[in-house]
Amino acid sequence: MSRPRYIRPDPGARVPTTAMVMAAGIGKRMRPLTATRPKPLVEVAGRTLLDHVFDRLRAAGVARAVVNVHYLADALEAHLRHRVKDIEVIVSDERAALMETGGGLVQARGLLGDEPFLVVNSDNFWLDGPTDAIRQLAARWNDEAMDALLLLVPYARAHNHGGQGDFHLDAAGRITGRRKPGRVAPFVYTGVQIVSPRLIRDWPEGPFSTNLFWDRAIAAGRAYGLVHQGLWSEVNVPGAIARTEAMLADG
Repeated sequence: MSRPRYIRPDPGARVPTTAMVMAAGIGKRMRPLTATRPKPLVEVAGRTLLDHVFDRLRAAGVARAVVNVHYLADALEAHLRHRVKDIEVIVSDERAALMETGGGLVQARGLLGDEPFLVVNSDNFWLDGPTDAIRQLAARWNDEAMDALLLLVPYARAHNHGGQGDFHLDAAGRITGRRKPGRVAPFVYTGVQIVSPRLIRDWPEGPFSTNLFWDRAIAAGRAYGLVHQGLWSEVNVPGAIARTEAMLADG
């Protein structure tokens, strides 16, 4: 049996200059709040979910963000024009058809450049732990060994997560999917990852999930995970807002 290959962190690693911010979803489970506003503009602790994402991107030094839009896209674009001043924003327009997460990456691929980039969902809320989570991802990234590096949170610390977890993590940091239907996986995807452009290839027509790309990277042994040290909460239903705010109040 071959010994696991350990990937050492690089504290001097450069944070990706570009982030893909997933903001096109309809947010059906967040109704009635999303009847008149897109889900990324729902507020938690006095700021929109989208603003919280941009706060984290700014803190990490990200220079540009590609934001996909579909549902109530005009409202999202107006918010971006008036609230985002210090990060270059490029809109990937999905008004004609919602492409889901994988299809959204494909549609935006020409805007994302040739270097590894961040992907951030706009419906999850996180606070950094002792160090910046995005900078930790960048330090962990190894382009020779990885096609995807996902920020994960232990299932026990996944606030408001109603699912059964997403991934297992081996001693070398490689991820695999949930092993048995109905069984809980020990780690939950936080909605934050670094992706290599080489992973976006051979895609199907139309909308599809990022799972297709993840499964490909897992099969090749090139999908890794990093455990988040701070707070994280899924914000996917109205009741999750108050629970997330209570989590913040408790520290």
